Amino acid sequence: MPEISRFLGIVIFMYFREHNPPHFHAEYGEQSASIDIARLCLMEGRLAPRILSLVIEWAALHQDELLKNWHWMQTSGEFRRIAPLT
Repeated sequence: MPEISRFLGIVIFMYFREHNPPHFHAEYGEQSASIDIARLCLMEGRLAPRILSLVIEWAALHQDELLKNWHWMQTSGEFRRIAPLT
């Protein structure tokens, strides 16, 4: 489970060869959620509203990079780190 980014105590990661739709996982403390990359919405899990808002804001800024990472991880197992939310 490669870590893609980390900011404000939030860890963003993806799994290798995972099910569709393209998504990533976010963890904050004991909370975790899966986020749909194309629709920028919560798929499952739970994050506090403020944390979910930060994750969605970050994902909107890096949507193309997230989709590229999804493709690379599903086909070759490679990935690139993505800049944190500043």
